[in-house]
Amino acid sequence: MSQPNTIRILVVDDHPVVRQGLVAMLEEAPDILVVGQAENGREALAVFRQQQPDVTLMDLRMPQMDGVAAITAICAEFPTARIIVLTTYDGDEEIYQGLRSGAKGYLLKDADPEELLSAIRAVYKGQKHIPPQVGAKLLERMASPELSDRELEVLQLITTGKSTQAISKALHITERTVNFHVNHILSKLGVEDRTQAVIVALRRGIVSL
Repeated sequence: MSQPNTIRILVVDDHPVVRQGLVAMLEEAPDILVVGQAENGREALAVFRQQQPDVTLMDLRMPQMDGVAAITAICAEFPTARIIVLTTYDGDEEIYQGLRSGAKGYLLKDADPEELLSAIRAVYKGQKHIPPQVGAKLLERMASPELSDRELEVLQLITTGKSTQAISKALHITERTVNFHVNHILSKLGVEDRTQAVIVALRRGIVSL
């Protein structure tokens, strides 16, 4: 039985060892009770509906439904949901998307356990938890030009090694239009060629392999 002041937690991570390690660590705290676990975003939504936890720890990159999509879906259905992104990824785009989707906090998995517990308690009380280094990257992202949906499609295809001709066929647009989008992408990312664009985009979390 949970006590009145117990914080009910849902842990979402696709790696069983990480997830079980988190659960073991969290349950050592006297005011925390893990009420559910999920290994992908789709499962997280189902468990959230059933348990309606006080705070959810959400990984970002998962199969079937990623963390951003899961946070968006949960917050659309439960506007008061309190979700903390807990991930190994610290690219400015991932931070931006995670918080924009409705998360109240953003922590890296190498954070000290006490910081994680502090973040959970803060978010439970209705506060936000954004470490200084995360906040700095968020500001950097907000000051950067945003890629359009089409530019993101082109960039993702560039990342997979596709040529202008292949991108043209995949998106059903002319090669001239592909090159137009590529020039815009290079300009917005502040790079000179496609290789640099891919490196920057992967580092920032704009695209993934």
